[in-house]
Parts: sequence; C-alpha cells; structure tokens
Amino acid sequence: MKRLVLILMLLASPLAAVQPDEMLDDPALEARARELSKGLRCLVCRNESIDESNASLARDLRILLRERLVAGDSDEEAVDFIVQRYGEYVLLRPEATGANWLLWGAGPLMLLVAGGVGFAYVRGRSRAPRAEEAALTADERARLREILED
Repeated sequence: MKRLVLILMLLASPLAAVQPDEMLDDPALEARARELSKGLRCLVCRNESIDESNASLARDLRILLRERLVAGDSDEEAVDFIVQRYGEYVLLRPEATGANWLLWGAGPLMLLVAGGVGFAYVRGRSRAPRAEEAALTADERARLREILED
C-alpha cells in the first residue's frame, strides 16, 4: 500500500508551475501564453522555463506575458517586449545572429584548434630524431667502476 501511494505521488508531480489565478479565461490565449512561456528562461532558476519554475520572478514574467497577450500583442511583440526589458538571456534558445555567431562558433572552433595543435605536437614528436643512448666514455666507465666497487 505504501509503495502504491509513493508511486501515485511521483506520478502526480506538477508539470507546470502555472497557478490557477494566472490562467486566462480564453483557452486560445492561454494556449499561446503557455507555448510562449516554454521558450522563456527563468532568471532565477537558469535553465528552466518560466512555465516550469516556481520562482516569484517567473510568476511575474508569466503574468506580464499574459498581460501583453490580452492587450493584443502578437507572439513576437510579447516576446520582444520581455527581451527588451530583460535582455536576450531570457530566451531559452537565443537567436544565432550578429555577435551571437561568435558565441555559437567559439566552441567548435576551439575544438578544431585544439585538435590541430594536438595533431601537430604528436606528429612533431614522431618525426623528431631519437636521442640514441651514447656509449660511456672511458672516464665515465672508470668512475662507474669506482662507484660500484665501493
């Protein structure tokens, strides 16, 4: 019985943090708001959307988004309003335009550079002349005998 209760509690975990008092009366507007809020980052929880976050700032962003939609903004206008207010960081999937190309390309570029440097190092080591072990000189052999005899 305890296991069944535990399983039901795990299955009944909330999928979204949207409170009933936040929800819009119009189902079409609410569906738009939910879809848009899945693409906006909670500024407190980092990699969690405002739709999933229980933070008070995420709640404020959800309410702000719904207010913009009720005011008649299109999806793009509502998201642009929030981006202008909080910056591009609020987008879970920022656009790859302008200076963002540098950020998007920096990781793969650094991987290629590191691979090239590693390849050049390994290739250079394999082509380097090997240091042959030089035979001992007569003085070194005599010194070695002295050390071993002691």
